[in-house]
Amino acid sequence: MDEEVKFILDSTKESMDASIEHLQKALTKIRAGKASPMMLSTVMVDYYGSQTPLSQVSNINTPDARTLSVQPWEKSLLGDIETAIMNANLGFNPMNNGEMVIINVPPLTEERRIQLAKQAKGEAEDAKVSIRSARQEANKELKALDISEDLLSNAEVDVQELTNKYSDKVDAILTAKEAEIMKV
Repeated sequence: MDEEVKFILDSTKESMDASIEHLQKALTKIRAGKASPMMLSTVMVDYYGSQTPLSQVSNINTPDARTLSVQPWEKSLLGDIETAIMNANLGFNPMNNGEMVIINVPPLTEERRIQLAKQAKGEAEDAKVSIRSARQEANKELKALDISEDLLSNAEVDVQELTNKYSDKVDAILTAKEAEIMKV
């Protein structure tokens, strides 16, 4: 196989891997039944005048499947953390016990599960769009090369096989996440 073709295939695979990685990160932020420190990954706290991620000013733990505890490194931040969690609009009601902020994660309603499943589908569709655009870019680069029609045809088939493989990966990841969300 031509070196340029191999390079294009490798960079396409890297791009598709990045799409899968992004999807997995996005799906960890979608809440499914049990408490996870990732649920608070979008919370920003006002720390000495600058917006700082919650994880950089405190320890976030899950003592059990329905509880999150946020232990700030400085007790003076308790009120700010509590406010930041409420302002993040995550549907949580934090409680401050003077030592840490405790969040009871309510069980999901059927309606909320369906909303989260739709959100997961949207993220999966974004990943598929990204994979398809990587395919399109690769095919454009291949056509720009000065190679024989047979080599071009074989390379395009390889790119399509990569696309199908990664689309199947996205479907498998989505199916697993939907099952996790819908499990009561």
